[in-house]
Amino acid sequence: MQAHVSIILPVHNAEPWLDECLRSVLQQDFEGTMELSVFNDASKDKSGAIIEKWRVKLEDSGVHVIIGGHDSLSPRGVGYSKNQAVAQSSGSYLCFLDSDDVMMPQRVRLQHQAAVQHPSSVFTANGPTVIMPTWFCSRAWFSHVGPFDEGGQGVPEDLLFFYEHLRKGGGVVRVDQSLLLYRYHPRAATHSVLETTIWTHRVRFLEEQALPRWAAFTIWNAGKQGRRLYRSLTAASQRKVVAFCDVDENKIRKGFYCHEDSQERPKPRIPILHFRAARPPFVICVKLVDTGHPQPLALEEAPQWPPGARRGGTELYLLLPPGPHRGRLRGQPEVVALAGGPGLPSLQLTDPRQPLPEATCSLHPQCIPGQQELCELQA
Repeated sequence: MQAHVSIILPVHNAEPWLDECLRSVLQQDFEGTMELSVFNDASKDKSGAIIEKWRVKLEDSGVHVIIGGHDSLSPRGVGYSKNQAVAQSSGSYLCFLDSDDVMMPQRVRLQHQAAVQHPSSVFTANGPTVIMPTWFCSRAWFSHVGPFDEGGQGVPEDLLFFYEHLRKGGGVVRVDQSLLLYRYHPRAATHSVLETTIWTHRVRFLEEQALPRWAAFTIWNAGKQGRRLYRSLTAASQRKVVAFCDVDENKIRKGFYCHEDSQERPKPRIPILHFRAARPPFVICVKLVDTGHPQPLALEEAPQWPPGARRGGTELYLLLPPGPHRGRLRGQPEVVALAGGPGLPSLQLTDPRQPLPEATCSLHPQCIPGQQELCELQA
């Protein structure tokens, strides 16, 4: 019998975390039919034995388990493993899970409820916004978007899939509860993807989706990351940059930025303005200090209250690295959560009394004006 939901679980050398991960599958309170589709990507540790041990417990509880895999000398990669796990499964809906993460008992139930109402959306949880192990979607929509890139180590297959999802008109719907414990550790697969690779994909997507709509725009951040963004643009996009803007008086006093590596003659000299003198639309370059990942984002209206948001509207294109990001602006209790992920347009308002995650980081103070007021940013 076809399952309502297939949990898609790629596995590679996951012995330290796999027991806890599989226990969380067993503890789901979803009342429909559920199956677990595991693909073991050439694990050399005891992952295979752990999977077999849990197969008995899961099937005794009514969860059908499909196990695929290979024992080659080298793994084929996360994208390949996910595609294989999807192909061998049968569920009408796909719930993606990483072998080092833990689901809350209500995850499948709540995301399935939401997915029934929004057939062309990817569903995420309160917390990690669009990192892959929070995704839940219909099989039909997954087939429409296409399989994951199978390039292997170093390829951000989840980011590429998400961009294709957006190109085909897909949406993102949050289930505003914590549904997953996302484990970030030195052996996580995300570390195999170079920061320069992520940056390149994000800039190209920005040029594809946002910049063609604008005849001209301002880069918000006249520092190193803003200049890097300018240099990363194509020549056609560079010609649309009318100014840099910033809050740093020292940068503003310089008056202009000269792109010394340009082949144009004379070399472009881009004015540097105070942010109050700048005109939208803006492309803002945000850097998270703890990850070192600079992030471009596009904003079509001038920031008013608070910086980077609008009272009553609160729409902002954010391109943040994987992980939950939440913070509170001092003196502005209404604006509490800054949530983002790979490519997700999102700036969220939530209850300021809601507990924040434990780990902390801080934003670079030059990102957007007033950003130095952001405290308790969580990741």
